[in-house]
Amino acid sequence: MRIVALLLASLALPAMAADLEAGKRLVEEKRCEACHHEKTMGDAKAIYLRKDRKVSTLAKLKSQVALCNSELNLQMFPDEEEQVVSYLNETYYKFGK
Repeated sequence: MRIVALLLASLALPAMAADLEAGKRLVEEKRCEACHHEKTMGDAKAIYLRKDRKVSTLAKLKSQVALCNSELNLQMFPDEEEQVVSYLNETYYKFGK
């Protein structure tokens, strides 16, 4: 049984890595950090790391990405939103799954 679980986990790793790379690419393509730079008047990544951040759970991160997509007309599909969420969570937030 453990072997099956390990096998399934090892199969999921390449898919997760692909999602993270796709999410990173989307953040760059959609110029998310350019918008964040305007809001923070400096380091764009500070918006993810500040102590008083609005995003405090994975659900709120998903909502925020969806809001940005809608409000800024970024035209991302739901799976692309999920890729961005995965990338941001893995890189900055660390909320778990």
